[in-house]
Amino acid sequence: MAKQLEITLKRSLIGRPKNQRITVKTLGLRKLHQTVVHHDNPSIRGMVNQVSHLVEVKEV
Repeated sequence: MAKQLEITLKRSLIGRPKNQRITVKTLGLRKLHQTVVHHDNPSIRGMVNQVSHLVEVKEV
């Protein structure tokens, strides 16, 4: 599992449930269009699936 995921916040967190806000914060995203890189593992994939409508994911 040497692949990495590039995760970008594409939608605003205004009006979103608290658990989605916490998930996005845990991924390390704070601002719109901010991009972070994480190792591809099941825990990161699970978090991305919870907020898939807010983020864009690319495999690096």
